[in-house]
Amino acid sequence: MQGPETVVMSVGGSLIVPDTIDTTFLTSFKNLVENQITLAGRRFIVIAGGGRTARRYQDAAAQVTELDPEDLDWMGIHATRLNGHLLRTVFREMAYPVIITNPDESGDVPKDTSLIIAAGYRPGASTDLRAVQIAAHRGAKKLVNLSNIDYVYTTDPRTNPDAEKIEDITWHDFMRLIPKEWNPGLSSPFDPVAARAAEAYGIEVSIINGNNIEELEKYLNGEPFIGTRIHS
Repeated sequence: MQGPETVVMSVGGSLIVPDTIDTTFLTSFKNLVENQITLAGRRFIVIAGGGRTARRYQDAAAQVTELDPEDLDWMGIHATRLNGHLLRTVFREMAYPVIITNPDESGDVPKDTSLIIAAGYRPGASTDLRAVQIAAHRGAKKLVNLSNIDYVYTTDPRTNPDAEKIEDITWHDFMRLIPKEWNPGLSSPFDPVAARAAEAYGIEVSIINGNNIEELEKYLNGEPFIGTRIHS
């Protein structure tokens, strides 16, 4: 008999701290996750992004001294850990007490743990890749990337008014739309290295706007939702 479904969610820093900390988002997200655990019996791993907090530190440091990619990466990683601590505190009654940074260590957490909070590990990869690696360790086949966009588009809709929304796409076609390499600060709906890993592990990724928490709920309940599903 198959056990409870485990879903990995990568929560963009743009949702946690769009400018100041967004307590409205945190409240609605907390309510949804706790209801899904209590009523639907699901298990979650939630990994925090760095977002604007990371960029502010990176930009400030760059005004004072010359930075290399590893400097930028470490500031981003520590921003994800700060945001992760915020999430673990918000979910303190349900969450595993230790924040997971090394994806390999996620496999050591008891299998019946309802909620794990994770954050960035070390330079050279985004939290997207860490989310995929954790999903693989925990046997999760669904990964939700919560950001501040409704869909993946054929091109950047901010610069091209003819950009078309994509509701369903294969990994092969998705990877033709994004850069081939990752670097700190890359703007892409999903990191290219993480995309290749997700395809290899057979993990489905859905891009959903976290500001529309009801769309996340629809997805979790198997209903039609606003967002983009990427799969093999």
